[in-house]
Amino acid sequence: MIDDLDLGFDEPERGEKGRHRRSFVRKRNGRSGGGRGKTILALLMALILLGGIGGGAFYGFDRIQNYFVTPDYDGAGSGEITVEIKSGALLADMADALVAADVVKSQKAFVEAAEANSRSKNIQPGTYKLRKQMSGVNAVTAMLDLKNKIVNGLTIPEGRTSFNIYKLLSDKTKIPVKDFQAAAKDPEGLGIPDWWFKRDDGKKVVKSVEGFLFPDTYEIPPKSTAESILKLMVNRFLSVSGEMKFADRVQEERKVSPYEALIVASLAQAEAGNKDDLGKVARVAYNRAYGEFPCNCLEMDVTVNYYLESIGKPTKSSKQMTESELNDPKNPYNRKLPGMIPTPINNPGKQALEGAMDPPPGKWLYFVAIDKQGHSEFAETYEQQKRNENKAREAGII
Repeated sequence: MIDDLDLGFDEPERGEKGRHRRSFVRKRNGRSGGGRGKTILALLMALILLGGIGGGAFYGFDRIQNYFVTPDYDGAGSGEITVEIKSGALLADMADALVAADVVKSQKAFVEAAEANSRSKNIQPGTYKLRKQMSGVNAVTAMLDLKNKIVNGLTIPEGRTSFNIYKLLSDKTKIPVKDFQAAAKDPEGLGIPDWWFKRDDGKKVVKSVEGFLFPDTYEIPPKSTAESILKLMVNRFLSVSGEMKFADRVQEERKVSPYEALIVASLAQAEAGNKDDLGKVARVAYNRAYGEFPCNCLEMDVTVNYYLESIGKPTKSSKQMTESELNDPKNPYNRKLPGMIPTPINNPGKQALEGAMDPPPGKWLYFVAIDKQGHSEFAETYEQQKRNENKAREAGII
């Protein structure tokens, strides 16, 4: 009998990866069942009911049919459009971007096609040249074809200053350096949360984008602006540092603010000649600024070079630096000033962040490179340091 048949459309459920699913079930006496046969029966019953209403019911049938048939375009589409797939996008996120651009007709069409194609996991973030109104299957196939991916990649090396990065970006995109400089004046506008600029050492807070332009290879979307590119890099930094739990760990384990630890990571990136020594150099920076070092100052020449670069002067080796440059009282990054410097001095990579977050234990206050591979010897006393400097001289390093 039809009386006890309830054709129910369940409320949308959220799948395990954020996709919406709609469940269609036939309910009898409070029980639900599935299966292809029951779905067909439900459709037939809907046809009978609608047929009894009359010819005008075909409009209603059309709507009901959409619940059972995936809305999809036919064929390979036409025209041309570019679509950006963001880093970390799930299939549902990709589908949303494609629907918004009218590449595919529905999220479901793309997701089903992708799930049926074992290679879909190879779809990478980036910008794709596609057609409008493609079938889900054709859209997946097109995105797996590398010739449809717009390659405009740029690698930002670890340890570059923001000044250097603006030049690299300008050379690649032809966007003037001054546009990047202007966008960088508002770090929070680029997405850096205000809490990143808190300090626990009583020093004046200087908000800077320095340290937050994460070194990586970036796909620069067409028609990008200076602001959108810097936002892309800041977002990458926030993602990486968030996955590392950098902010939480340095506060709990190092007892310093995340901003001060980021400064230490930049110092380690600049001073360590070898990745093996990043953590040890970070430990030296902590020990000098917050520990038993007589002046509680960093005494690192790299801070002088950062100041020189910031005022448009060429950087120098330690041997080339004059006394006035080393001890310039106008330099807020003066190597003799007590405590931690105002901002990071470059943009450190993940390993430098790890070194500042979890440095090895040690009371080192000094270090010097002793081989051409950049490895350093570390010392707790100046007497030990002098012996290590002799090793460096014998090796022809200093």
